[in-house]
Amino acid sequence: MRNPERRRTSGSFNTPSPAERTVRYLLLALVLLITVGPFLWQLSTSLKGPGEDVWSRTPGFWPQELTFANYGKVADTIPVWTYAANSLVVAGIAVVGNAVGATLAGFALARLRFRGARLVLGLFLATLVLPGEVTIVSQYVTVRSLGLTDTLAGVALPGAVAMLNVLLMRTAFQAVPPDLDAAALVDGANVWQRLVHVGLPNVRGMLSVVVIFTFIGAWDDFLWPLIVLNDPSKYTLTVGLQYLNGTFSANPRLIAAGTMIAFLPIVVVFATLQRFFFKGVEEGAVKG
Repeated sequence: MRNPERRRTSGSFNTPSPAERTVRYLLLALVLLITVGPFLWQLSTSLKGPGEDVWSRTPGFWPQELTFANYGKVADTIPVWTYAANSLVVAGIAVVGNAVGATLAGFALARLRFRGARLVLGLFLATLVLPGEVTIVSQYVTVRSLGLTDTLAGVALPGAVAMLNVLLMRTAFQAVPPDLDAAALVDGANVWQRLVHVGLPNVRGMLSVVVIFTFIGAWDDFLWPLIVLNDPSKYTLTVGLQYLNGTFSANPRLIAAGTMIAFLPIVVVFATLQRFFFKGVEEGAVKG
């Protein structure tokens, strides 16, 4: 005779029914369509030839005249590689600033004891309440007083250390077992050795999250570079792509091709760091 407790354990409470499984897959397919659909449509539009009507009432998804000429026309219309280099400089400054600054600040708030630590943490939390549009005027005044207007450094400076990234790194360092710090202290490790050999190997996953989202935020930013920069040769890619939208006419194929060019570096960064993004938290270890 079967055990009733075993029957309840292996029953429908743990295994979803076919109907529930179908609903889950339908919801996943809907989310996938909403998130990936616009990207695939832009990619399809960028590959369509000039003879295809993209304004028809029922436009086709598959290109009838497959061509990569639209990407070459983007480079002929605007200095896309100069704009991309400018965006890489801004994103690089932001990534390095957040990777170093947020790591040091997060470690200090999580592992070091100093007077006023709670006050500093409260100030960091208070900055998250204010939206970016509220402080954009004061940011511009600060950048102008430093003489950094119309420079790439002025574009990257406000995002060099984000308070949210500091709090994320603080949370990651707090999740490190305190016994590891205690063992390092017994062995005579100083603060820098504890950070490098104990802290960093255990927070690689969160650090990769900070790097990925900092790069995406700096690369895709449009409003702040538009305010700070006046020289067209210093425009970032998101600002420079607006030249593809003409005053009297617009070619959606060129706009779509420019969008794909701007999207490519994000794919490269995520593909490079995705293994740390998903596995870094579980692979933490003390390096000697």
